[in-house]
Amino acid sequence: MTGDRAEMLRAWHDHLTKDRRRSPHTVRAYGDAAARLLDYVQMRDWAAVGRVDAQATRGYLAARRSEGLGNVSAARELSAVKAFISFARTRAGLTDTAPPRLRGPRIKKGLPRPLTPDDAVNVADAVEQSAATVWIGLRDRAVLLLMYGAGLRIAEALSLKASNIPLADRLVVTGKGGKQRVVPILPVVRDAVSEYVTSCPWPLPANEPLFRGAKGGPLSQGMVQKAMAAARQWLGLPDTATPHALRHSFATHLLGAGADLRSLQELLGHASLASTQIYTKVDAATLLTSYRAAHPREKEVDENQ
Repeated sequence: MTGDRAEMLRAWHDHLTKDRRRSPHTVRAYGDAAARLLDYVQMRDWAAVGRVDAQATRGYLAARRSEGLGNVSAARELSAVKAFISFARTRAGLTDTAPPRLRGPRIKKGLPRPLTPDDAVNVADAVEQSAATVWIGLRDRAVLLLMYGAGLRIAEALSLKASNIPLADRLVVTGKGGKQRVVPILPVVRDAVSEYVTSCPWPLPANEPLFRGAKGGPLSQGMVQKAMAAARQWLGLPDTATPHALRHSFATHLLGAGADLRSLQELLGHASLASTQIYTKVDAATLLTSYRAAHPREKEVDENQ
């Protein structure tokens, strides 16, 4: 199937907005990356773009890096380009629609282990994009957003029953030791779960697990970890970017935004405040890293060493 540049980008935009229901920010970023790739390879039909391999993709990224693209931006660019090539292969009717096997640049993550807010959202988007089917992608995205948006443990997210649907703005969660707590549910999390429920091909009786595996049984932690590992590779994130890191990210970002420790303790379901206090060290470490990267005097000292 052939078409000009504008038609290809329009089809890509429609796929992201209508089929994948991506955010406007993601649609814009992925659209820009696709346009740059088309200009680089000078191709104007789906089959040709679908044949773009790892070597050609590596050359494109090298060209982008020569323009001053940093590791984080390069990893995101690679994720977008892979998604576009996979889409092109689907449009061309190719049997193998998997994107080129190419690992993104390593992004150094000091202590602590949480992801940045952008990376947390990008991971949720990446698991959706890289899934074998639409409903599984929506399922995995919903699980990860529950962990990041509500601070749930992976076991807590997977223990939810279909009776919890539709989600309200608050959710009662049973954590370790049978201790219950109330967590707020953001609209984006609620919408993600609703989209999964609508697309799920399996019956969801009220007293049964909400999240289902590909064959209809309860979704296992291993499958969520596998999806996260694939997204991590797409984005070039370190091995510390695990599902549980999303819960750490939830806590760290709340603390950085001014949440007090007692409130954070309740949201996380920690029995002891000492367990929550680790996030003060996490936030301080992040602040110190940012200070050292930005302060002129620190830069001068580093250059003279």
